[in-house]
Amino acid sequence: MTSIEILPLIALVAMFVIATFFPINIGILGFIGAFVVGYFLLGYDDKEILAEFPSSIVLTIIGVTYFFGMAKKNGTIDLLVNACIRGVRGRVTVIPWVFFFCASVLTALGTFSPAAVALISPAAMSFAARTRMSPLVMGIMTINGAHAGAFSPISVSGVLVRDIVESSGLTIAPWTLFFASYGINLLLSVLTVVGYGILARVRNDLEFTATGSSAGIEPDGGGSAAGTPIAGPGGTPAGGSSGTGGTQVLIRTPRTEAVTDHDVLPVTGVQKLTLVLIAAVLVLVLVLHMPISFVAIAAGAILAFTDLSKQSEAIAGISWSTVLLVAGMVTYISLMEEIGTIDHLAEMAITIGAPLLVAVVLCYVIGVTSAFASSTALLTAVIPLALPLLQTGALPVVGLVAALAISATVVDVSPFSTNGALVLANAQNIERPRFYRQLLLNAGIVVAIAPALCWLVLVVVPTLV
Repeated sequence: MTSIEILPLIALVAMFVIATFFPINIGILGFIGAFVVGYFLLGYDDKEILAEFPSSIVLTIIGVTYFFGMAKKNGTIDLLVNACIRGVRGRVTVIPWVFFFCASVLTALGTFSPAAVALISPAAMSFAARTRMSPLVMGIMTINGAHAGAFSPISVSGVLVRDIVESSGLTIAPWTLFFASYGINLLLSVLTVVGYGILARVRNDLEFTATGSSAGIEPDGGGSAAGTPIAGPGGTPAGGSSGTGGTQVLIRTPRTEAVTDHDVLPVTGVQKLTLVLIAAVLVLVLVLHMPISFVAIAAGAILAFTDLSKQSEAIAGISWSTVLLVAGMVTYISLMEEIGTIDHLAEMAITIGAPLLVAVVLCYVIGVTSAFASSTALLTAVIPLALPLLQTGALPVVGLVAALAISATVVDVSPFSTNGALVLANAQNIERPRFYRQLLLNAGIVVAIAPALCWLVLVVVPTLV
């Protein structure tokens, strides 16, 4: 590789490091890098630098977050979540799966993953505290659910991945990508419940499981006062220690009987309109194949007329930080491709040896890095590295792309990520430093297992079959 090809790569690594340790949007750094590379190395003017600006993806993010932001403000999202809870008649053993399903539906409909976790986690973590259920398992289930639906044909991440792949001349089945993501996250959720259940039995307690007995539940079904640790065996506060260090467990003895939810509130006219618009968006996009960006903006505009006084709030609710991140990184990566950096890196990866070995290396690179950096930004950087390998036909396109995409997102249970931080912030009746270490330990387990699982199920098995 020449110095002209190496310098942009060094700059890319520096961007991730800076964005990890400083509160600055990596998209801003991406635009700056695009200007430096394009203007000084390639001699481009501003129009040529922005030739690959991802206008379609940007418009999709704006439209989807605009529409669903208003759906949240008018109570429709809460209405759907509460309806799901009532649908299982409040049975506690099923509730974690309800929140998994609700989060997956939101992201599948187009809500960005952190936005879905932000919508669901307050209710999920409050429910866990009220029923003395494990907040760790509840948080993991909510995040996994958001990831499960994150690559649907109309979701932001799904559109982003397809655009990257199809821009290289390859094709990818959108529904296969979606079901691969849903299946892996569902499997990880089952392993979470089973694994922590087994650990609870080994330790002779129930703090790690999402199912259990109703022993130890207070008569009113509520948890202890906010901020007060729940007593564990021997009178030691949950999450506390009796003079010893290390990562302790959080005591949440789950209950299995039904719980009584709040009174059902009447559905307002605006909420009915929102539900109709959600259904219309699904039909227009999935059946008639209209662009989700324009359809979502139009649906949002219709909702806007129901309360024009809050339009400034609706515009502010658009995920502008995500718009900036995706636009800046995609623009910068496109210029790296023109210089030849991406092609040379891909050629170097291929020289490692067997394509399957290259695939697992890429899965772990994106998985480990994503635990500390933006998953979306990494998708725009790592997937192009795999495209030359895919063009050889040695590996299944949808399998490897899905494995990389899922490896980048499933590790977002880390407290360093937005989703993990949201769960940590919304947890109740726990000692927060202890819960932080619980999330960190769980993230380490996921980083070690998930990329290998994705590689084995989505790449190795289809290749051998």
